[in-house]
Amino acid sequence: MELTLPLVEQWARQAGEILRTGFGKHHTIDYKSDYDLVTEIDRQSEDFLFSQIQQYFPTHSITGEENGEQSGNLDARWYIDPVDGTTNYAHGFPYFCVSLAFVDEQGSRLGVIYDPIHDECFSAERDGGAFLNGVRISVSSTNDMQQALMVTGFSHNQADMLELNLRLFAKLNMATQAMRRLGSAALNMAHVAAGRLDGYYELAVKPWDIAAGALIVREAGGMVSRVDGEGDLLTMPCNVAVTNPHLHDALLAMVREE
Repeated sequence: MELTLPLVEQWARQAGEILRTGFGKHHTIDYKSDYDLVTEIDRQSEDFLFSQIQQYFPTHSITGEENGEQSGNLDARWYIDPVDGTTNYAHGFPYFCVSLAFVDEQGSRLGVIYDPIHDECFSAERDGGAFLNGVRISVSSTNDMQQALMVTGFSHNQADMLELNLRLFAKLNMATQAMRRLGSAALNMAHVAAGRLDGYYELAVKPWDIAAGALIVREAGGMVSRVDGEGDLLTMPCNVAVTNPHLHDALLAMVREE
């Protein structure tokens, strides 16, 4: 089978249907730590995606949030987040998605983020542009931080970074039109790509959180980088900054000051 963007979109939509079917129902919840939960839907979604890749591309390597690593060709790697926004999902809050990315020897090649509640499929192929349900999208043109709608994320698990996260949130809240904390890194990036949000930053994100979103944002004309400017985005941990081209330097300066 040929690896194409429509195929990856199909898989993301099928995994999203698993999420949609289970949404609002009682879930079996396990805890990976005091606050980091996982449901049976996370596992069902990731098992489905693993099974498709293993069936059609058995030599590829896979990095998934729940199933960990499947060894294989390091120049053909998948990054899977079966439910990005699990806490939201478990509480019945409709802000979550499936995130699926494929990376080859040249870098990110395919990225899909699917929001099953709103039936919105954000996708991109390297050098091919970014799309929402087949319609080309682009980042916003906002060029003043005071007019920007920004989003961030941080977790209870990052106890050693809580003070820094709260300080940054307060600082950006005063410097921008508004700040949000919505609970899904991938969906945050998708909305930056679509011009609905002007920027996003987060400390200590995982590769499966941002692999698809980084490609989609860049193909939509946006900028994605590590806050420290060092290394690649898929090296953990990653402090990431995502904006339209006009706001990137300003966001980096504000975050680096702290």
